[in-house]
Amino acid sequence: HPGDTLASALLANGVGLVGRSFKYHRPRGIWGAWNDDPNAILDVRLGARQIANCPAATTPLEDGMELTTPSGWPSTRRDLLGGLDRLHRFLPAGFYYKTFLRPNWHFWEPLIRRMAGLGQIDPDGAQDYDAIPSHDAADLLVVGGGIAGLVAARAAAEAGQDVLLVDDQAEPGGGVFAMGQAPDGTPPAAWVIAQINAIHAAGGRVMRATTALGVHDHALVSLARARGFARAPQLIRLRARRIVLATGAIERPLVLPDNDRPGIMATSAGAEYLARFGVLVGRDIAILANNRHAEATAHALRAAGAPVDAQVGVLDPGREPVQIMGKRRVRGVMIGTRPIPCDALLTSGGFTPTLHLWRHAGGKLDWAGAIDAFVPGAGPAHMAVTGAAAGIFDAAQAVEHAVATALERPAPPITHDLGLKPAPPRAARPERRAWIDLQGDVTTHDVDLAAGEGYRSVEHLKRYTTLGMSTDQGKTANMAGLAALARARDAGIPEIGTTTFRPPYVPVAMASLAGPARGPLLAPLRRLALEPLHRDAGAALCEYGGWLRPGWYGPNRDLATHEEVLAVRRDVGLIDASPLGKVEVMGPGAAAFLDFVFYNRISTLAPGRLRYGFLLAEDGHIFDDAVVARLAPERFVISCSSSHVDAVVAHLETWRQDNHDPDAVFIHDTTARWQTLTVTGPKARAFLAGLLPSTDVGAGALKHMQLCTAQFDSTPVRVARVSFTGELSFELSLSPATARAFWRIAMAKGVRPVGMEALTILRAEKGYVLVGRDTDNDTMPPDLGFSGPLRTKPRPFVGDFALTRASKAPEPRRQLVGLAVPKGSPPLPVGAHLVKGRKRRSL
Repeated sequence: HPGDTLASALLANGVGLVGRSFKYHRPRGIWGAWNDDPNAILDVRLGARQIANCPAATTPLEDGMELTTPSGWPSTRRDLLGGLDRLHRFLPAGFYYKTFLRPNWHFWEPLIRRMAGLGQIDPDGAQDYDAIPSHDAADLLVVGGGIAGLVAARAAAEAGQDVLLVDDQAEPGGGVFAMGQAPDGTPPAAWVIAQINAIHAAGGRVMRATTALGVHDHALVSLARARGFARAPQLIRLRARRIVLATGAIERPLVLPDNDRPGIMATSAGAEYLARFGVLVGRDIAILANNRHAEATAHALRAAGAPVDAQVGVLDPGREPVQIMGKRRVRGVMIGTRPIPCDALLTSGGFTPTLHLWRHAGGKLDWAGAIDAFVPGAGPAHMAVTGAAAGIFDAAQAVEHAVATALERPAPPITHDLGLKPAPPRAARPERRAWIDLQGDVTTHDVDLAAGEGYRSVEHLKRYTTLGMSTDQGKTANMAGLAALARARDAGIPEIGTTTFRPPYVPVAMASLAGPARGPLLAPLRRLALEPLHRDAGAALCEYGGWLRPGWYGPNRDLATHEEVLAVRRDVGLIDASPLGKVEVMGPGAAAFLDFVFYNRISTLAPGRLRYGFLLAEDGHIFDDAVVARLAPERFVISCSSSHVDAVVAHLETWRQDNHDPDAVFIHDTTARWQTLTVTGPKARAFLAGLLPSTDVGAGALKHMQLCTAQFDSTPVRVARVSFTGELSFELSLSPATARAFWRIAMAKGVRPVGMEALTILRAEKGYVLVGRDTDNDTMPPDLGFSGPLRTKPRPFVGDFALTRASKAPEPRRQLVGLAVPKGSPPLPVGAHLVKGRKRRSL
């Protein structure tokens, strides 16, 4: 059938068993018609490509596909692991946390994963499985292409707005197909086409097969546009002035004993499969519902010739006891003492408005008792909700409300009316369990057990029972779980609250989020502006901290490194230190801000002076070290480690926004603007004096940890007396063009270029710390001998509490020490460990 999904094709061919549940390996059939289906998860192969864990209800069918169910051993139909269900009394909620303690969880985890049936990954499936992300914008973004969404998008487009409508289905329309007719009485397909044509004619856009994954900071909306099987969906980052959510509602199951039998599905799903795909979900259909919405489904099924039992119609589950008949699949339903044979049972326990995106944006929820559901409350000014997502289930009212919402007019009062007869989850006898989460095998008994053991918060309930933690994220289970917990606690559902809604709304391939950002495209190797000059000098270029830098100059690594070290110790050398960070912090609050983020005080630094210090993380460990220069009373430059520049900028920006006035502190990364050349060695001053004749670089004029501005080739140059080699050193900050000229003159005068290998030896001989090599994520300043600021700094700073606590701990902490090998011995290899004992345990 045109537009078939895997689920519709399976149903059309009479396939009722599509998988096994996660925990007890009970048989599972198709429940829903879209992303609310928790059961049908398949591995799909098409040609040479296989994709694991494809949701059958949302995966389009293609000719030649081979489908396998990942759950069940040796097969889904004859699953020997189904015997676990007989042990359910010994495997209640939380048994994982109490059972798999010895020898450790990691021993059991692979076995449990294999038993769970999580699909088989094709090792070659990731090849070319990526998509280039894109960006988009609109005046109005309408999410959802049902009745309310189409009407809202058309009204806004015809009013002159730049409108984008996104719908996650290939054919928009939402629930209008299941209704049998459009709000104006026309056939659904013709009405949908007319709305889309009108949107296009007014200049609007419709993006099909595109799911809104989440709403993020600053009104950023992430979209995933499907591109076909074995192709990663494209991630679209969109910003809109306004957002209208017409995301519909999810039908809830009736929580009854034995309600997990294959053949039991959502009432709306039965109507959807018939209306969209021409599939009757059974030969004898019964409907069990607690709301009048199911009446339309019964009418549509009868109109299509489906044998819906006329005496059954729409039943009230609260009127008489209900018993499901059949073991491997539904065979009938017993209402009181009246048996009704059926091979498909459509159930409806009401509808839950789909408000995930609303909650992502910080919107609040109100309780609507008339429909037993949460509806939108107060929310962000740029976002509005309409249609079933707002709790409107009358088509005429939905149209009126959608137009008013799109045009920012006062909306008519909302009437929440489903003709609902409450049917809370019923406790069942242990041998006849009532199921809440069909994929995770969570029952009403599990919720009662969790509440009895003190897990009264819904967040704790979720983690203890795994309710709502399956691939569908509890779309059909969460409200039933809240109702069951409310019953167990003798409280109302509003008092229980909800779990936290987090993106993404549906599972999304990691490749979509990453795009082509992998390998060199994720962390591109950075290049020096002077790279051609280094190559001319015979440099061996290697990666150091994400930069391609000279390791040594010459064909022989050991010999060249040795000669470069001697040149710095005895004569003069030149190092290209351009990757060193040059992050400017400016503004009237800059000094106080740096006092807060640095371990030592920076505000007492005089203009024209430099100070070495540590940036700390909140847990007190060393985040990075840096030399801070004060250029003016309200202007500082932080020279941080080459490989940490981006992280330091992010670290500073985080604290600027969190604890300081962003209008008084400004952060600007100027690393790429300046080249840094270090002239180092006992003859560095004499060499530099010849190139900077107008600047006094003598010991009395430019002291250690001072800086000044000089002129070279009529261009300003910043000169700092600071050393990482232990010898007399001058760091020059120059423009790229000036740096090239300086380098050529230095080489012409016989100055020895020095690479990173020699620099590493020079700093180690002097005992200078290299963060990341001499430190780890547990190293604190006192471990390196820097304890003064902890005792003397008058104001709070990042990491101070953790440092104070660590200083009072009774256990001694590890201290940094230097190691020397015996004379004539080879150097210690990088990454060497000190070991002790017969088992060679690392110290």
